[in-house]
Amino acid sequence: MTDLHRISRWIGVQVRRQMPKTLFGRSLLIIILPVAIMQIAVTYVFFDAHWQTVTSRLSEGLAGDIAWAVESYNEDPSPASFAKLARRAEESKGLSIALQRGKHLPVNRRYSLFAPIDRSMQKALGERLDQPFWFDTTRYPAYVDVRVQVPGGVMRVLAPRDRAVATNGHIFVLWMTVATVLLTAIALLFIRNQVRAIERLASAAEAFGRGADVPSFKPHGAREVRRAAIAFLDMRARIQRHIDQRTTLLASVSHDLRTPLTRLKLALALSEPSKANEAMKRDVVEMEHMIDEYLAFARGEGGEAIETVRLRELIEAVSEGAVRAGARVTVTADPQLQAPVRPNALKRALSNLVMNAAAYGETVQVTVRPWPQGGVEIVVDDDGPGIPAERYEDAFKAFGRLDEARNQNTKGVGLGLAIARDVARGHGGDITLDRSPLGGLRAKLRLPGALRPMSEPRRI
Repeated sequence: MTDLHRISRWIGVQVRRQMPKTLFGRSLLIIILPVAIMQIAVTYVFFDAHWQTVTSRLSEGLAGDIAWAVESYNEDPSPASFAKLARRAEESKGLSIALQRGKHLPVNRRYSLFAPIDRSMQKALGERLDQPFWFDTTRYPAYVDVRVQVPGGVMRVLAPRDRAVATNGHIFVLWMTVATVLLTAIALLFIRNQVRAIERLASAAEAFGRGADVPSFKPHGAREVRRAAIAFLDMRARIQRHIDQRTTLLASVSHDLRTPLTRLKLALALSEPSKANEAMKRDVVEMEHMIDEYLAFARGEGGEAIETVRLRELIEAVSEGAVRAGARVTVTADPQLQAPVRPNALKRALSNLVMNAAAYGETVQVTVRPWPQGGVEIVVDDDGPGIPAERYEDAFKAFGRLDEARNQNTKGVGLGLAIARDVARGHGGDITLDRSPLGGLRAKLRLPGALRPMSEPRRI
């Protein structure tokens, strides 16, 4: 029972693998498969119950005429009697009869590809003839060749094919085929129209998820699809209102907080220099930095438009800050590689990754390589202390700060990797962490896009 269960599961897995994966393919299968089964069943019933019956009756009639001719010849085998017999068979029964004196029946026989014809002829001739016989239904397209052993030789009978076989079967098959093709074409047309509506809805939802606008999208298709599209548009409008309200609120908060900070900075700049004054200045700078981090995290990508940029130029511009910080940065990327991104958002994400690597290591390597699932993978390696594998996901938590070796730098509020991952996912990709070959941390940022061959490393 266990083996039977495993076999059934294996068969189920194989069937699921062969099933269409798209909605269009599955819908087409749902419609076409029953039609095909019905056509096959009708065709089988036709050939089994009608065509084969008619063919058997025709074969029996032909066998009766041949038996009459053989009996007539046996009664009077004279040439004059045979000539009269042949003339009567030609005129009344449409049979061409010839006597091959001194001949014997052929030893070999060719069989028809359609076995019921041969079976019907074999049965009918076997029942009506006592003499040995041979027949061929394949040599002549319009005739059936029947030979009977008679005294003195072989009687050869050429009968029109429609005397032995129901020749209208191909017309029925043709009509069935035309009907199947017509039904399939109609099904393709209607299914494609419905699936196209769902595909447009999915594309619009995906584009909106990435922050792109789809102003030309309009609900169409079946009633259920239109309802889903209208619900999506309503949801998009609510989310957009929420984003606009949050952006307005953040702008107000930014203005309200920066105004007193500016007054504090001005007051400290005009006051007498002292240790307390320097400490207050550092506090003000830290507060300003914290406000920038909070606002950047809450604002996300904002309403930035997607542009096609050269990734190498963008990465090199980002890496300049790490070089000024004293890190050795190597960038490996195709100078001609372009990708549709939000430049400022991606620059901020890469800046967080590269500066994070430069803060904890002395050597930073940035590599652009193909992503197996299609697109671009930007890999940032450092030779710092790294992070334990069980803490990788904790590093992406907002406001999270690791207490291990990589927490030596107290600057920041723990939003760098969270912002970077948010930007990557907003582009349809993601960021994951791993152990670097340099001994530190490896950050892999994945983006959709096309690739060209890699160039040689360039030190900046």
